[in-house]
Parts: sequence; C-alpha cells; structure tokens
Amino acid sequence: MLKILLVKTSSMGDVIHALPSVTDIVAHFPAAQVDWVVEESFAELPALHPGVKKIIPVAVRRWRRNLLNAASWREMAAFRRTLQAANYDLVIDSQGLIKSAIIASLAHGPRCGYDRASAREPLAALAYDRTIGVARDLHAVERNRLLAGRALGYLPGGSVDYGIAAPALDLPWLPGGRYAVLLHATSRADKEWPEADWLALAARLNGQGLCCVLPWGSTREQARSARLAKQMAHAVVPPRLSLTQAAALLGAAEAVAGVDTGLTHLAAALKVPVVALYCASDPGLTGVYASGPAINLGRAGQMPRLDEVSAALDKVMQR
Repeated sequence: MLKILLVKTSSMGDVIHALPSVTDIVAHFPAAQVDWVVEESFAELPALHPGVKKIIPVAVRRWRRNLLNAASWREMAAFRRTLQAANYDLVIDSQGLIKSAIIASLAHGPRCGYDRASAREPLAALAYDRTIGVARDLHAVERNRLLAGRALGYLPGGSVDYGIAAPALDLPWLPGGRYAVLLHATSRADKEWPEADWLALAARLNGQGLCCVLPWGSTREQARSARLAKQMAHAVVPPRLSLTQAAALLGAAEAVAGVDTGLTHLAAALKVPVVALYCASDPGLTGVYASGPAINLGRAGQMPRLDEVSAALDKVMQR
C-alpha cells in the first residue's frame, strides 16, 4: 500500500486549496493511505476528506508564542514521535516554506517539494530529496495538484474536486427555511466591505425570502455581526462555530457572500453558490476556485459595488 504524507499546515485557505490534490491521489491510487500534517486550528478541514487517513496536528503558531514553556517542548517531542511512528513512501511538502520543510525533514521517507524557483521561500528546497518546478502564475489549487501529480507520476486532469461534503449536523439555533450566509469578518480592516452595503444586500436577500446568517470568529467580529443583525429584518448571529459546524452551515445555504477569508473558500469547496468580495487583494492566484457556481469580484484598490454583488449572487443562485 502506498503511504503518503502531505505537509500543508496553514492558513485556512491554503489548507482548503490542497484538498483537490488528495482527490487526485486517491483517484490514481485507490488503495493509497494519505496522512496530513496541519496546524491544530485547521485540523477539522482535511478530516472532511474521506481520502485522508490520519490527521497529525502541529502547533507551530502556539509553540512560537510559548518557547520558554516546558509544556511546549513536551508537545513538540510528542509531535515528533507521532510523525516518526510511520514510514512513508513519499513526503510531499506543498507549502514551500522553511517551517514546512523542517517538518517534512522530520518524517521518515523521501521528501519532495517545490524547487527554488517555485517555492514561496526558496531555501525550503534545500530540505527535499527531489524538487519539482511548478509555474508560480497558476492558481494555488493547480499548483498543489501539479506538485502531487508530478511527484507521483501522473498528470492531474478534469475539473477541480475538493472531495468534501457538508456534514449532517443539527444546528438548533438556525431558523427554519432558506438562508444565505454573509461572511463579513476578515483579519484585516482593509479587506472589509462597507457595513452599509452589507445591510442593503441583506435587504435584497430578505426580499427573496432568505434569512441572513452572520458567523464570526473573534469578539470584535461578534460585535459587528450583532450590530449588523440588529439592522436587518431577518438575521441570525450564531454561537462560535467549529470548522465542522461552519461546513454544515455553509453546505446547506442557498448562497454565500464573503470577503477574502477562509470560510469563503470553504463554501466554494462545498459547491455552494458563492460570491467572493476582494477589496484589498487580487483574486487571480488565490481567489475562490471551484467547479460549482462561484464568482470573484473586485481587486486591490477596486472594491466591488453593491449592484455588482447583487447581480453576481442572482447569477450563481440561478445555476
């Protein structure tokens, strides 16, 4: 049995972009075992893919903040033991960073990754037994697919398939009936879409018989969700959601409108009608990318207009 270790630790969008490479691997090698090293906060994402056998959580972000803590060093030792408990036929670092290359170098098995011209951090290529060139002007999903395919001797083809489905979970706080999800929350203020536009968009969705759900991830985002919901006719602010719960919420939505954030990519991966709003970045290489109904709007310095977003939502919802 072919045993493969995939190293893709973060961020949320990057982890989601790597899911189709697992779909490709198991399509070409149905008996393959694919294990995945991922940051603990994103471990629920690869767990959604039936082709992933074992999740190996890592906590680089937390350990960096607590290097003087003895517990961190014990956890690092435990992670290394877990990682080295298996022998792999191939270790694929699809992140291309020094930190991911170090993790890959700890595993037992030949290591493969991007060459110096392809990696996000060229020095990472020094850690691999075999390096592969992948054009940097391709979308992140296709870069991941090509790296895995060239490492394993096949050429990825066909439409992108993230290989995941929304879990069937009971979300008792959800109202009955149809709903749209508005992903207004993002890590940077310059990526936000104006609150007045969110309110106007919600009014249009309400007019189509849709309730609006406003998830959040931080105290600040929770306050913004509550503030917006109070000004909407039919809106729900959910409790803090796990990623599995978020997938269940997104998967049953009529449509999703979201800024440049990981949950927007998750909605696209689940083939939900989605419109992604880019206000401070360009979607060309890292925008939503799916075989389902998905549209990217805006770019750095050109915020999407309300009428554009409304028209795009109508379009994806009709597909």
